[in-house]
Amino acid sequence: MEQRYVKESRCYKIARVFPTDVNNHDTLFGGKLMAYIDDIASISASKHSRNLVVTASTDSVDFLLPIHMTDSVCLESYVTWTGRSSMEVFVKVITENLRTGKRHIAATSFLTFVAIGEDKKPVPVPKVIPETEEEIRLHETAPQRAAMRKHRREESKKFADYLTIDFPWE
Repeated sequence: MEQRYVKESRCYKIARVFPTDVNNHDTLFGGKLMAYIDDIASISASKHSRNLVVTASTDSVDFLLPIHMTDSVCLESYVTWTGRSSMEVFVKVITENLRTGKRHIAATSFLTFVAIGEDKKPVPVPKVIPETEEEIRLHETAPQRAAMRKHRREESKKFADYLTIDFPWE
């Protein structure tokens, strides 16, 4: 199977924070940012696989700093590692104060996508070739995150066996 450079899946999304995007603390709604993250990550996964993709998991979203209405928010995403049909996508969220120009990492996120064919079944994806120091570090540490994901998924399946599916009003 072919390989692709990380840079081939790199995507950017920049948005301004408007009053309708903030919560009662006048900071960007976490859910709004999470929607941005899933959107841009899915584009990176599609670019890497050149197939349809589905979100298999949002492995983590770490909110590090609040994002204010005086800020723009820039999301950078790229595929860091692949399995047979799965892809780990990293999203870095950079906030920039539009008055001062100061930038900070506001959030980071890892998501997993699976490439699917027209028949909706998983299809193989190319391996990743990292080049920069950041890409190499994320690629090297990906197998450990993959093992944690696998364990968490197994535990989630066990946990689901104990959950009820009946609604209290029925």
